[in-house]
Amino acid sequence: MASELLIESFSLLLYTLVGALLTAGGIASEYASAQHLGSGEATVALWLAAIGAIMLYAGVYGIGYQKLLASIRSA
Repeated sequence: MASELLIESFSLLLYTLVGALLTAGGIASEYASAQHLGSGEATVALWLAAIGAIMLYAGVYGIGYQKLLASIRSA
């Protein structure tokens, strides 16, 4: 029983960490995109915006909503 609780807690912590890192990376990428767009580098800005959107989607929806919230609700 204790080992199952430990494994579940570790996976919950891992999902939280990965989701937070992806979300922070997505925010940083979107910020860098706005900076490059302001300096006139549209190609780099669009590339960073796309990468940032994917990272935000993966962090907030993929990990946070589908994995983390589902894990918390099932407990």
